[in-house]
Amino acid sequence: MSGGRLREITSTQATATTAAAMPNYFTETLTYPFGELATNLSETELRETAYEILVGACRTTGGKPLTYISQSERNPERAAAHTPSLTSSASLQRSLTSTAASKVKKALGLRSSRRRKPSGDSDSERVKKAVTIGELLRVQMGISEQTDSRVRRALLRVAAAQLGRRIESIVLPLEMLQQLKSSDFPNRGEYEAWQRRNLKLLEAGLLLHPLLPLDKADNAPQRLRQIIRGALEKPIETGKNNESMQALRSIVLSLACRTSFDGSVSETSHWADGFPLNLRIYQVLLEACFDVNDETSVIEEVDDVLELVKKTWVVLGMNQMLHNLCFLWILFNRYVVTGQVEGDLLFAANNLLMEVEKDSKASKDPDYSKILSSTLSAVLGWAEKKLLAYHNYFNSDNTELMECVVSMGVLSAKIMVEDISHEYRKKRKEIDVGHERVDTYIRSSLHSAFVKITEKVKSSKRSSNKNQQNQLPFLSILAQDVCTLAFSEKAIFSPILKRWHPLPAGVAVATLHSCYGNELKQFVSSIGELTPDILQVLRAAEKLEKDLVQIAVENSVESEDGGKSIIREMPPYEAESVVSNLVESWIKTRLDRLKEWVDRNLQQEVWDPRVNKERFAPSAVEVLRIVDEALEAFFLLPISIHAALLPDLTNGIDRCLQNYVTKAKSGCGTRSTFVPSMPALTRCSTRSKFPGVFKKKEKFQMAQSRKSQVGTTNGNGSFGIPQLCCRINTLQHIRMELDVLVKRTIVHLRSSESPHVDNVANGMGKAFELSAAACLEGIQQLCEATAYKVVFHDLSHVLWDGLYVGEVSSSRIEPFLQELEHYLEVISLTVHDRVRTRVITEVMKASFDGFLLVLLAGGPARAFSLQDYETIAGDFKFLMDLFWSNGDGLPADLIEKFSTTVKAVLPLFHTDSDSLIEQFKYTTAESYGSSAKSKLPLPPTSGQWSPTEPNTLLRVLCYRDDEAAAKFLKKTYNLPKKL
Repeated sequence: MSGGRLREITSTQATATTAAAMPNYFTETLTYPFGELATNLSETELRETAYEILVGACRTTGGKPLTYISQSERNPERAAAHTPSLTSSASLQRSLTSTAASKVKKALGLRSSRRRKPSGDSDSERVKKAVTIGELLRVQMGISEQTDSRVRRALLRVAAAQLGRRIESIVLPLEMLQQLKSSDFPNRGEYEAWQRRNLKLLEAGLLLHPLLPLDKADNAPQRLRQIIRGALEKPIETGKNNESMQALRSIVLSLACRTSFDGSVSETSHWADGFPLNLRIYQVLLEACFDVNDETSVIEEVDDVLELVKKTWVVLGMNQMLHNLCFLWILFNRYVVTGQVEGDLLFAANNLLMEVEKDSKASKDPDYSKILSSTLSAVLGWAEKKLLAYHNYFNSDNTELMECVVSMGVLSAKIMVEDISHEYRKKRKEIDVGHERVDTYIRSSLHSAFVKITEKVKSSKRSSNKNQQNQLPFLSILAQDVCTLAFSEKAIFSPILKRWHPLPAGVAVATLHSCYGNELKQFVSSIGELTPDILQVLRAAEKLEKDLVQIAVENSVESEDGGKSIIREMPPYEAESVVSNLVESWIKTRLDRLKEWVDRNLQQEVWDPRVNKERFAPSAVEVLRIVDEALEAFFLLPISIHAALLPDLTNGIDRCLQNYVTKAKSGCGTRSTFVPSMPALTRCSTRSKFPGVFKKKEKFQMAQSRKSQVGTTNGNGSFGIPQLCCRINTLQHIRMELDVLVKRTIVHLRSSESPHVDNVANGMGKAFELSAAACLEGIQQLCEATAYKVVFHDLSHVLWDGLYVGEVSSSRIEPFLQELEHYLEVISLTVHDRVRTRVITEVMKASFDGFLLVLLAGGPARAFSLQDYETIAGDFKFLMDLFWSNGDGLPADLIEKFSTTVKAVLPLFHTDSDSLIEQFKYTTAESYGSSAKSKLPLPPTSGQWSPTEPNTLLRVLCYRDDEAAAKFLKKTYNLPKKL
């Protein structure tokens, strides 16, 4: 603002409308800063006293006669167009012109008032009826013409009696008491009231509020009190030669003309210049500057009035600094007590406050400092009441007024700080008072505004809940309102406050950020689980925080630290972290629920392939449905961090499905579960010694032995071949659905608003890798278990207990092939197309393993001669043909691949015993080296049958039905003939 003025009044502003007023919620009263009088002088008495001093001061200083022809009367036309020049010695007789341009008003920024013209009067007639300043003051101060006449008459008498003495050298109430008699008043009562006023005035000025402290050793004050007390009870005779009057005069003059502070004799009578009496009287005089017909308007003639009022300074002990302070209070107080509607008064007070600031730096007077402090305390108290909650009082229509109030508050605080430091002679620590105060105002008002809108939103929510309207969560609405408040603050108030504070918008949003953050903390601490409402609140909080930070950053562009101090005041809400934690909790809840479903459904599962046409378990359908729902619900969550948290969900689902697969294959057995343990090696006795087949009793014993050798399995019906096939189908179904889940998840992911979607989507190929691997492993295990269960458990009676037991020719492979074919049909009809070949291949492998096991580890019930080779080879061909099935079965190359071992071993059954023995010795020596030269070691059973493997050769010899083999085994290893 140029020239240090808050507002300059130009010619165009002179006709502008009244400044927007502060909302007038109630009429305020202020604490009077100058101190209360210790006597009960009424407002009328003070006003009459002030008028007497004013008239007396003007009479003794003015050089004009009582009758004075105004310039307007001499030249009405010129007077109407031009401003008259001020005379060198203004007096009560100066004439008035309403068109005079007021220098005081211009200086204070007051607009010229427009007085309404009396009806029927033309401009020229009004000029002719011009009155004197004295007459104007009389009317302004509410003094009657009769009183005015009496005062002037008394002053003429005083002037005659005190010839040549100036007003400041006389005690006016004393002189007035002596010059006016009862006959000068309309009645005795009025005279006595007048006399009492003057006596109370003497008491106030000389005893209660003297300029110089009373001497306790002096008895004059006590005598004066007695005289006044007596006069108040019984009117005093005031004749010139009256003894009581002489006594009064003597005491009054001795007290009024006491030695001054510096020890010199005073030529001035100190009877009205003590605080606060002088200020109270001077206030009454300054009140005359306000139009009696418009209490908020300063009269146009204020320059002339003030020039005359200042003539009372010599009597009242006033000076320019005290005048400025008093006039400041008058303007400010008038603005407040008249309902705060005339902004001009406040602007004027603020401009005067700037002068007071200059005065305060120059003054060392303790009395002035005391008055200054009390006055500014009142101003600051009022201003801060508004500014600590400025949102309640100001808006976009009265920002100019707000700027004025801030200026007054800051200036008052600044002057007081400097005055206190000066008073105590302390070197004041450099404090930017404006910055400090405005910072406090912003924080306080924004906090109050936040509390207000919080209550408003709560109230609105209560009513809307009754009407089933606006179902947005409370904190979501509050976030929107806070955001609106922040932008409003930035647009309306921050530009004003930037004059005193570098970062007003930053402080404002930091305050709002903190206020909302406290509400959010309470909300977050009470959250149990994730709901759409909670997510809505957290998203609203995240948006609000972004807006607030953006405002702070924009406001800090030109600041020294780039706004770091403000940003430090705004610790992140970490809404994303809260959301992340809640979503993680949500994921955990879903996964726990899924795990429960897996366990519960598996407990109820019977693995019946006939339940549905796809021939897989209903439990898998249910589990996959829950998985799909969980993924669907996850992507429906209104969050922006799907990509970041998706791995948590998919990993958890992966583990749950892995658990399902593990339990689905649990208890079904493996290859080792069903393959019988190999019997101990024995040598064969020659068939000539044991003609014919085995007896029935021996076959029964073999079957009993088999039962003890076959691995045990769970006896319940969920482990039958159809049930195992259902389990295989189920794992295959899950495996295929995993691919579908991955594709569907990627589609969801790409349609979400999450950052880094591509990175996560590209890594989805590894999703569900645990369950996928478990499915592959489980299918393999179940295929193998199914195959070996069919061959070694379900068909053990025709394979292990029947094939080649006794005579080879009478116990061939046909019964086994017949029953195996039936199982193959069941498997083909039950197992899913994609795993059918694998299951049947496993059955073929198990059959080939079983065939070799019968030949090489069938126990003492079996013995083979060289002649049996053709039969055995033929049976194996029948077995291979079953799986080839004239081209409708397994591929020939697959059959060829897995029959290699059997085909390699079978020629051994066509080799003579001596050759076998030589081969055995050679391979054993090769395997064991020099240790095998002295004694052939017994080769261990490896299970890896081969024509070059010692154990395989040894087993062929064990089951060779001839003397050479038996003798070699007896001699070399002393093997028994039977178990």
